[in-house]
Formats: sequence, structure tokens, C-alpha cells
Amino acid sequence: MNGERYLAQQLQSIAAQTYSNWRLWISDDGSSDRTVEIAETYRREWGEARIAIRSGPKRGFVENFLSLTREAGNDADYFAYADQDDVWEPDKLARAVSWLRQQSLDVAVLYTARTRLVDEAGRNIGMSSLMDKPPSFANALVQNICGGNTSVFNQAARKLLCAGRRNVVAHDWWLYQVVTGCGGQVFYDPVPNVRYRQHGGNLVGSEGNWLDKLKRVHHMLQGRYRHWNDMNIGALEEMLPNLTPENRLVLKRFSEARRRWLIPRLFGIWASGVHKQTLPGNLGMAMAAMLNKI
Repeated sequence: MNGERYLAQQLQSIAAQTYSNWRLWISDDGSSDRTVEIAETYRREWGEARIAIRSGPKRGFVENFLSLTREAGNDADYFAYADQDDVWEPDKLARAVSWLRQQSLDVAVLYTARTRLVDEAGRNIGMSSLMDKPPSFANALVQNICGGNTSVFNQAARKLLCAGRRNVVAHDWWLYQVVTGCGGQVFYDPVPNVRYRQHGGNLVGSEGNWLDKLKRVHHMLQGRYRHWNDMNIGALEEMLPNLTPENRLVLKRFSEARRRWLIPRLFGIWASGVHKQTLPGNLGMAMAAMLNKI
């Protein structure tokens, strides 16, 4: 919502894609600025065959994305999320579709990528962290490496998203969890495909600087990380029939370990196999486990 400052630049970057077979769905979740007016201008210019505009449910960004996912229909092979204030690199869709087309349509598959960080004026200020470990459900339980603004997924993955009805922390984290948990495939592209704008209005920001890291420690001590795990585990338990036997065991071990006292808790979390991508991340998770904040 309230995306008038950057929306036109994002829309132009979508129009500039080298892969041109796309249709854009815009869900406005209660903007009070000129967001809808700008979107309507582009719809008149590009035509209704290119852009559809709807009103969101007004229950936050997560439900706005998920409700749009449910309504997007069955007539597309692939789906991509877009944030109103970012800029897509010209080959974003082409790179994603090139990989997706090599995968089975019957298996849930997800393409995601690194991002280039830019400031409010669009100037480069760095890169998002590079993820070296393979995407997996054991990683997805405790960390999201699949930024929604980079993600492109197939119809099978969309159906998994539509099957869940419980509250989840974030639409993109949930996408990573259900695709990996249900035996799907995730490809993490180390080549950035989005210019991810960093500014005060970000609902979810980068994890790149020390201030963000200190904020995450503060949130962990307040119990937010544990609350997030409660939400995600509750949603995943409703998806148990869809999870692979191996991942059902990972979820069971992690969920049970969180309820134990210190030593069994630490051993159980280690035995579950859950992990983050970096040593500092795993040390932070260990600290959360010791403090019963996981």
C-alpha cells in the first residue's frame, strides 16, 4: 500500500522484461495515496489483457499476497511475486523460466535469487547475503532464504500455497517451507535478479547490516522468534499429509525439542537437523535455544 513514489519504476521494469509472455495482477490493500490512480493509468495504457487490479482483503501484507495467489487462476504455468518499490532486472523472468521449464510440471518447484540492495534513490549499496548451503526443509524451518520479490514458482507450488489456511509469518517463507517440505525443488540463483530498495517504509528489510542484526537479537529476546515458530509449525501440522516422511520426522523432532528443558532441548534441536546458512546464524539459533526463545 501507499506505493506511489516507486510504483511506476517497478511497473516499467516489468514491462522491460526480455521474457514478454506475462500478465500482471495488482492487489491494492487499502492505499491512501495515488497508488491505484497510477495503476489504473498503466492499465489503460497497456490494456486489461496485461493488467488486472483488485482490492485486497486489508488483513496485512501476508494475506494480501496469499489471497492474490488463490485468485490468480489456473491458466498460467508460472507465478512471480513483486513488491511495489523494487526494480526487476531485465532478465529476471527469462532466467527463472529457463530453469523452471527444465523441471516436471507435476512437482512443486521454486526459483529464487540473491538481490542487489539499493537506497531510496536507486543507488547501489551492496548485495544480500550469499546462501551457500542447499535449500532444504531443515533450513526452511528456521530461516527464509527465498525473498518473495525474487521468487518464481509453478502451478504445483501454487496449489500447495492455496491448500494452507492457517496464519503464517510471511508468504515467501511459507512458500519456501511448503515446497521443500512436500518434496519439491528449490533453485537459489546467486546472480541478483532484483534491485531491492532499502528505505524506512520497508515492511520487511534486508538482513545485511549490523543494525538489522541487533534488531533481530532484540526481537529474539522479546520472544518474537519463538512466536514465529509457533505460527509456522501450527500451519505445517495442517499440511502433514503433504509432507514427505523424512520431513514429517524433522518437523516432529524440532517441535518436540522446543518444549523440553535445556539439555534435551539443545540435543533435540541438533538431532532434528535444522540449521541456518551461516555460522553466525547457527550461533544465534543456539543462543535462542539456550534461552528457550526458539
